[in-house]
Amino acid sequence: MKSHALKLTFEMKESSILLRDAIRQYGISKKALTSIKYEGGLILVNGEEKTVRHTLQIGDIVTIIFPDEKKSEGLVAQKGVFPILFEDDHLLMLTKEAGLSTIPSREHPNGTIANLIAGYLEENGLTSTVHIVTRLDKDTSGIICVAKHRHAHHLLSEMQKSNDISRTYEAIVHGHVEKDKFMIDAPIGRKDSSIIERMISPEGKFAKTSVEVLNRFTISGEELSHVKLNLHTGRTHQIRVHMMSIGHPLIGDDLYGGSLTLIERQALHAKELTLIHPFTKEPLKLEAPFPRDMTEIIRFIPTNRT
Repeated sequence: MKSHALKLTFEMKESSILLRDAIRQYGISKKALTSIKYEGGLILVNGEEKTVRHTLQIGDIVTIIFPDEKKSEGLVAQKGVFPILFEDDHLLMLTKEAGLSTIPSREHPNGTIANLIAGYLEENGLTSTVHIVTRLDKDTSGIICVAKHRHAHHLLSEMQKSNDISRTYEAIVHGHVEKDKFMIDAPIGRKDSSIIERMISPEGKFAKTSVEVLNRFTISGEELSHVKLNLHTGRTHQIRVHMMSIGHPLIGDDLYGGSLTLIERQALHAKELTLIHPFTKEPLKLEAPFPRDMTEIIRFIPTNRT
């Protein structure tokens, strides 16, 4: 398998700065520096290898060569097809179907999106570990962001922490949501009686969700709302728990009080993802096509709008 070592190059715009400090300004973590030093990477200044204590001058060309990554141990690479929305040397943006787990578990070690990504990377000659940045629940459809190397993963993780990755979801919920636009700000914690279920809890982690009603409609006497949601935090089951907490659980979400009459999975779709590309600095806005099962429900909207 051929090598695809990541190489970053930048020119110094100031003088009398330590190489170590200049590297950190470009978002390279201490962990990455250790990996470069001990696992076969290189740090070059004007083509010559230097230590991080080297003092740089204006015009110096710094080149960072990261060591090749090893494949994830225990992750079985499998062939499969998934729609790719965007791909370059650093990022892979794809659409996940509902019913497909994002990562393997003890009970389901194969057949996940991570297995398929591992197979895709292997097929394209890349030895990278699978770095999934934005995960989705098994029965949630939509966009997943994947980093193709550890440095991209680090930068994207930092962007997530600073809320510089915008994620927009759409859902269908029970009832006619009264307000057109509002914010849910309620901490989420694990339910004591379950290893899966979450709940609003004063001892939980801070969680914040923006909600906008797109349409209110009725099907066979059942009042429903089509809503758009933006995550300001990324807690497990955040949207599902927040909407349940205000009396409007997602249809199909029987774990949190939703009915299975119209759909047999939570009607939740990660529709849009927006960010500034961490390497090119270009804005990137991606949209995943709306899934068929949710489309079949909201197609009633034009004639049943209330």
